[in-house]
Amino acid sequence: MLQLKSLLEVTPDDAFLRYAMALELFNMGQYEQSEQQFLALIHDSPEYVATYYHLAKLYEAKSEFEKAKEIYKQGIEITQKIRDMHALSELRSALNELEFDE
Repeated sequence: MLQLKSLLEVTPDDAFLRYAMALELFNMGQYEQSEQQFLALIHDSPEYVATYYHLAKLYEAKSEFEKAKEIYKQGIEITQKIRDMHALSELRSALNELEFDE
C-alpha cells in the first residue's frame, strides 16, 4: 500500500495505479474509500473497464444490488463501444449471475 501511494504521488493520473489502490482498499475492507477511488476513476478514465467489474462487486459485497446492476450495465455499454469482447463477456456474465441469484 505504501508503495502504491508513493507511485501515485509521482504519477497521480495513472489509471492502473489508481485502480490498484482502489482494489487494495477493497481487499482491506475499506469499502467507502475504495468506492470513492473507483468512482473517480470511472469519471476520469471511463474506458478503464476493469473498474466497472470491481466497483459492481464492491456494491454486491455491500448488498447494494441495484447499484451493482447499474455499474455492470455502464461497463457493458463502454465495452461494446470500445469493442473489448473479453471484458464485455465478463460483465454480462456477472450481471446475469446477479440477476439470476435474486
